[in-house]
Amino acid sequence: MKKQADYIKRIEIHGLWGRKNISWELNPEVNILSGVNGGGKSTILNKSVNTLDVLQGGSLSNDEMQGVKFVFSPEDANYIHYDVIRSFDRPLLHGDLMEKMADKNVKSELDWQLYQLQRRYLDYQVNVGNRIIECLTSGNAEAAASISYPKTKFQDLVDELFGETGKTILRKSNEILFEQDGDTLYPYQLSSGEKQMLVILLTVLVQDNRRGVLFMDEPEVSLHVEWQQRLISLIRELNPNVQIVLTTHSPAMIMDGWMDAVTEVSDITV
Repeated sequence: MKKQADYIKRIEIHGLWGRKNISWELNPEVNILSGVNGGGKSTILNKSVNTLDVLQGGSLSNDEMQGVKFVFSPEDANYIHYDVIRSFDRPLLHGDLMEKMADKNVKSELDWQLYQLQRRYLDYQVNVGNRIIECLTSGNAEAAASISYPKTKFQDLVDELFGETGKTILRKSNEILFEQDGDTLYPYQLSSGEKQMLVILLTVLVQDNRRGVLFMDEPEVSLHVEWQQRLISLIRELNPNVQIVLTTHSPAMIMDGWMDAVTEVSDITV
């Protein structure tokens, strides 16, 4: 029987590179893994995500996984909701996917993530809309306003962040579109940094305040230093229930009060 976890308490990896063991104690809110290049930060994150992929599929249990084990909260849980954000805006590899997406202007990894998120955003709006209607039908206008608040907050944050270049979200559109100097812009027309920030905030929005984990591998790539400094706080504004697990090289990421959330790879390696 499947039971959903609220967050991950510990990640254990045995035989990393065939010789190292990892035991990383996590807190429910923010966890930042730091260390020198080649120290294993991305490897630890990727092995964790790959193992969760298998657990989510239900073919193996946590105890049956080779080399990676999670301790969840509650401890009798056996799976967890999660999202993964990879920040490198590389071109898509040539092949069937690239050919299929070319006519949709999906040419890079961030474009592909945004394309997938647009679909989740439409589903999110339908779910939120149905809940709002239920509240209004029962005469609970206050609850309806609370349900609609995260979407409005997301739109306000994006308008603020992109305001320096004069871009604003078209709020009456069912998909994510922008207006700039009277022109309509699609997400693929944004800069790499803007795409990256949009991917992160939109991913958090469509989680719909659900508990789970957000994995991010060096999210500071392409982001302005001010955006790096605010990133964790922005995520927690949109979904205070999500557990953040990220790798970084950037001092700016921890400047806004997250020093205590930092763990060095060497401190969790045996």
